[in-house]
Amino acid sequence: MSASTIGPADIEAAAARIAGHVRRTPVIEASAGVVLKLELLQHAGSFKPRGAFNTVLSQPSRPERLVAASGGNHGLAVAHVGHALGIPTDIFVPDIASPVKVAAIRGRGATVHQGGANFAAAFEASAELAAAPGVLAIHAYDGHPTVAGQGTLAWELEDQEPDLDLVVVAVGGGGLLGGIAGWYAARVPVVAVEPSACPAFHDALAAGQPVPAAVGGVAADSLGASQVGEWGFATAVAAGVTSVLVPDEAIVAARHELWASVRLATEPAGAAAYAAVRSGAIDVSRRRVGVVVCGGNASPADL
Repeated sequence: MSASTIGPADIEAAAARIAGHVRRTPVIEASAGVVLKLELLQHAGSFKPRGAFNTVLSQPSRPERLVAASGGNHGLAVAHVGHALGIPTDIFVPDIASPVKVAAIRGRGATVHQGGANFAAAFEASAELAAAPGVLAIHAYDGHPTVAGQGTLAWELEDQEPDLDLVVVAVGGGGLLGGIAGWYAARVPVVAVEPSACPAFHDALAAGQPVPAAVGGVAADSLGASQVGEWGFATAVAAGVTSVLVPDEAIVAARHELWASVRLATEPAGAAAYAAVRSGAIDVSRRRVGVVVCGGNASPADL
């Protein structure tokens, strides 16, 4: 395993480290052959606490302050970690961040700094504080402990559903994708799903490396990375991950169906992987498919 990829040993170590800090989220049958991993029931409403806890707990000494830039879910996760561990936390979010997520970040006691058009702007704004002594800056998706921590979702999923033929997951910056790909390590095919308006991983595959990508559409606050991360990309490529794009209309329809059929109140990003399945973008016939419902931090009012 090269220095730029994540493997099962990294993920098993992360699972031991964060045990007791994260929930083992359930799996339900959505339809014949399709199971949903309900990571929207994780602390802070998404998979992100896995990587955030692993990053903090793997440090050689306790940080004095945590800093993160985020479209919303990562910031909420870091705020949750800071609150749980008693560490002051500052979160930088762009103007497009969901008001629901911003309110939840503040509700966990973090200081919120809001401004800028996108995640990249928020990340730039966080740089000065992140460089201060005693501060641990936790990247939203690009770092060894972050990606290894996210991979604990797949470690759980394989124990819950050992006979999957395919795993489908939405992609923003690639941290969750890298973690899942790193665990399965090509033993089970993994398909990455992105909105057509946020094709960071798709564009990186075409270019052979992470490249700047467009950011827009209904899931931009969660999946709107302007460039996929190095760790997630390298690990996904090594595992042979393939890419599918879905239009915003399919994501909206999938979100409504998840509410109507199984009463899951997801955010748009949380419905993206299921959108690829229900729209036929991925052929799931005669296969047992695991679909990650990665987040639920949105107002249910528009369901």
